[in-house]
Amino acid sequence: MEITVQAPQGAGFLPARRVWERYGVTSMTLHRWLNDQRIAFPKPVYIGRFRYFKLAEIEAWERTNASSKAVAA
Repeated sequence: MEITVQAPQGAGFLPARRVWERYGVTSMTLHRWLNDQRIAFPKPVYIGRFRYFKLAEIEAWERTNASSKAVAA
């Protein structure tokens, strides 16, 4: 018997692949973002061996980075 665990689609989670697609980056770039504390990219939630990111945290990170870029410009 095989058990499949998935984050509910409507629960506000994005699988890692959707994060790559959202930013147009590779898995390696996402890995680097997660390990670079200066970037402060949201940490994933692991379900089995799969990574999911909370959509609310991703959107908050986007707002923070957009406002810091506007101030720096």
